[in-house]
Amino acid sequence: MESRFTEFEIRLTHQEAAIEALTQASLEQQQKLEDVLGQLQSIRILLQQMAPPETGSLEDEPPPPHY
Repeated sequence: MESRFTEFEIRLTHQEAAIEALTQASLEQQQKLEDVLGQLQSIRILLQQMAPPETGSLEDEPPPPHY
């Protein structure tokens, strides 16, 4: 009977270690995901700043010089 308890204690210890490792991996992935999302937001802002300003319609623009 005592060997069964010992076996269960060993299994429980291994499961707790596995859960802790999975939790740590999950936290690291969450941090990396937040970092990547922050970088993506920065890139979006830079792209918006680099975009040419909105212009009027093409009809309002003068024709090119070769016309």
